[in-house]
Amino acid sequence: MLNERDLRHPLAGGVEVHLEETATRLVSQHGIEMTVLCAGFPGGASEERSGGVRYVRFGDRRFSYYAMLPGRARAEWATGGYDLVVENLCKLLFFSRLYLAGAPRLGLVHHLFGLSAFRQVAAPIATYVAATEALLPLAYGGCPMVVVSPSTREDLVRRGIRRDLIRVIPNGLDPAVFHPGDPSRVEPDLVLFVGRLEYYKGVDILLDAWPHVRAACPQARLVLVGAGNAEAAMRARARTLGLDDSVTFAGFVPEDVKVDWMQRAALLVQPSRKEGWGLTVLEANACRVPVVAARVPGLRDSVREGETGLLAPTLRPEDLARGIVRILSDAALRDRLAEGALAWSERFRWDAVTASLAECLRAAAERRPLPAVPDPIASPRSAAAGPADSLGSPASRARSGVQG
Repeated sequence: MLNERDLRHPLAGGVEVHLEETATRLVSQHGIEMTVLCAGFPGGASEERSGGVRYVRFGDRRFSYYAMLPGRARAEWATGGYDLVVENLCKLLFFSRLYLAGAPRLGLVHHLFGLSAFRQVAAPIATYVAATEALLPLAYGGCPMVVVSPSTREDLVRRGIRRDLIRVIPNGLDPAVFHPGDPSRVEPDLVLFVGRLEYYKGVDILLDAWPHVRAACPQARLVLVGAGNAEAAMRARARTLGLDDSVTFAGFVPEDVKVDWMQRAALLVQPSRKEGWGLTVLEANACRVPVVAARVPGLRDSVREGETGLLAPTLRPEDLARGIVRILSDAALRDRLAEGALAWSERFRWDAVTASLAECLRAAAERRPLPAVPDPIASPRSAAAGPADSLGSPASRARSGVQG
């Protein structure tokens, strides 16, 4: 697999959680071995094995990784120990067709940046990202794709990828980690954001919305959990808006602390301008927490309007604030959405996600059309189904020696 980061990288996010959760299960449950070629970082070993997955690190995120990748990928492929190349297309495109000609490939796509790259990085880099993404149909025409949401599928179709080559396999979660806490600890005025502090995550919109929230709900407080390149700018924005008394920047926290914040929150806000899916939505839902987000790609798939949360019609601060205030000021609504959120989260489990992904990996390695996969988004979950049944139980899957 070609993936810029692994979960131990300081800038790891939801994409890397997906990688870790599925890769370890591909090894343990499906006998599919994997080597991940990813970027180095200070303190990171050049090679490491974790959960049965081999991680090979080199270069860094400032393009030396991408410069070194073709040579390292060719050297690995030349060993003859691999059956498939998986490109995790969540940052820059890899164009492995140019240096691994003839190798079976599968694209794994959370989301593409498009013009939103200009909010995230400097204009020259954003221009490069947008230009390379424009080459998607040329470089990846005929390549099977697995995406995490219908929104990402439609984005790929608009860009020229054939619909029949794409399968939607959403994210999952681990209910042993994400689950409701003690109801008495829920703080009715606590609003939570969890994610990297990057411009495309829309924290600036949330901060601009906060004075409107406080005007209607004076006791409300906002906690921002996460770190990122935009943290200093977001802290400065909060100070300029005079929000120091009601906004807390908690920074990067361990997983158990993140879960504790979720279990205490009245609601979670996901103000991103665009997501592939929004893994924190599911995680909060599993903790019995409803979500307020805008009706944007990815989030319009993971948030069920009026069932698991509220979708603002636009990303204007006033619209986002209106949804937050509705839930904070209506305990009955909050409780109904919280119950719906918990029920929705039960459709998604990493074991089931991995089982569907394993079938697609085998098909791609054998150059067969990708199989149909269950759709937990569109199909109501049977009351008799077990936690993993919504995406198919791995128990019935034959093991394979495919390596990705």
